[in-house]
Amino acid sequence: MTAYVYMIRCKNKALYTGWTNDLAARLKKHAAGAGAKYTKAFKVDKMVYFEEVVDKSAALKREYELKQLPKSAKEGLVASFDKEFSLKRKNLEKSN
Repeated sequence: MTAYVYMIRCKNKALYTGWTNDLAARLKKHAAGAGAKYTKAFKVDKMVYFEEVVDKSAALKREYELKQLPKSAKEGLVASFDKEFSLKRKNLEKSN
């Protein structure tokens, strides 16, 4: 089953990294303050990055890899986020 790894920019400018099987539903939960303790406390600004991976195992592995990156490397990923995915991100945000 396809899974996703994503980064959300919180109102405090921090990046929250997570994984899910259903990206749109997970973003709605985060926006409602029900997705995670961190995003509940620091409020979601917007989704800034995501990757599609083959399954939960791959998502957990990639989530761990992303969480180990220094902040500058995470910001680099966000900055270079492909324009093709940017359109998908906007469509997902509109569904929230």
